[in-house]
Amino acid sequence: MDAQIKKGILELCILHYIEQESLYGYDIIQTMHGFFPEVTESTFYAILRRLHKEGAATVEEGQVSRGPVRKYYRITEQGQRKLARMKDEWRHLRNMMEEMGIS
Repeated sequence: MDAQIKKGILELCILHYIEQESLYGYDIIQTMHGFFPEVTESTFYAILRRLHKEGAATVEEGQVSRGPVRKYYRITEQGQRKLARMKDEWRHLRNMMEEMGIS
C-alpha cells in the first residue's frame, strides 16, 4: 500500500481509537499492530506526535512506571472535527470506488 495512503488511514484509525477514551501510547500501538503488523512503532509515534502538535490530541502524563513517563492521548474538539472530516472523505472515496465497480 502506498505510504501516503497508509499514513492517512493510520491517522484516521488512531483518532477514532482515542475518541473512545484516553489511551496510553504503547497501548494504542499494540492495538494498531494487530491491524497493521507491517507498520513500525516509530511511524505510530510520529503520527501521535503530529496529532498532538497540530492540536488534534492532548497528551497527559500518567503515573511514573519503571521506564519513561507514560503519555496518554485524548482527542480534542479540533481532533473531533478533523476525524469527522476524515470519515466523510473516507465514505465519499468508498462510495466512489463502489460506483466504479471496485470493491
